[in-house]
Amino acid sequence: MSIELATHPTDTMRFVLSGPTMGTRWSAVFHAAATIDARRIEAALQATVGQVDDEMSTYKSNSAISRFNTAPVGEWVEMPDLTMRVITAGLEIGRLSGGMFDIGLGRAVAHWGFGADADAVGDEGAAPGSSAAEALHLHSDGSQIMRSADIRLDLSAIAKGFGVDCLADLLESFGVTRYLVGIDGEMRAGQEKPDGSGWLVGIEAPDVETRGLARTIELCDAAIATSGDYRHRRQVGARTISHTLDPRSGAPLANAPASVTVIAPDAMQADAWATALGVMGTGKGLKFAEAHALSALFMFRHDSGLSAVGTGLFALDFRGCEGVPGT
Repeated sequence: MSIELATHPTDTMRFVLSGPTMGTRWSAVFHAAATIDARRIEAALQATVGQVDDEMSTYKSNSAISRFNTAPVGEWVEMPDLTMRVITAGLEIGRLSGGMFDIGLGRAVAHWGFGADADAVGDEGAAPGSSAAEALHLHSDGSQIMRSADIRLDLSAIAKGFGVDCLADLLESFGVTRYLVGIDGEMRAGQEKPDGSGWLVGIEAPDVETRGLARTIELCDAAIATSGDYRHRRQVGARTISHTLDPRSGAPLANAPASVTVIAPDAMQADAWATALGVMGTGKGLKFAEAHALSALFMFRHDSGLSAVGTGLFALDFRGCEGVPGT
């Protein structure tokens, strides 16, 4: 934990907290009164992302998602409230995107060597089967789900963003409104800093070899997330594949944008829409983003380097804390 010392007991101080979660780290930078109990907040932040991980991780055999994935087909399974919120949001974004976002790709994820239950990797047997929209059923009581086909849920393209939102909600429950929280690049900003400026956030260039910035923006009262092909990759024969799969084929994306970055009102939406637009591709994705008032930045590779095209706030020279249109 890092704290910038105040010059007077009633002054606002800058706090920097972080901890492990979801195989990476969470972070929180915020301005608050010098008298605030930072240790208590740090413990609460760790606990809230820990709960998300404990419920939704496929790497934990006793998580709610893992228990559902191993339950018999046709059996109703009780789900915790947080997990139900994410499942419901995932199904809705799947519907709005025309199936380009699917939380039921767990078997395909494993087939291609990603996730906790990675199978032998190869080109055969990768067909996705039923989608979550087809096979997943929500009970009218709002607390149970059932699958009518042998799908596996995988929330990796939405749960991290939801975890960021939980960090933000937790800080606000302590009365902290000026903050920037994040998990592994998915970020959410609260109100502007005390000097009136926004929170400076970097958008990484989609480069496999190095970590460099493509650009920076100032963010407030909004969230940002990026999905790309340049970090989670593996070799399959002569091919290099990335972790983002096409729900239509169950296979890794081909000829997709190098990365898609989305600004949205919350990190869960930004996280999921970045994946969905990447699956659509630059052409269809741009048209969809424009039609649905999504702020999206598509970056793609060509022989002479990288190019970028954007919609919404990314179509502007983004320098301040403009409001974010809803989805």
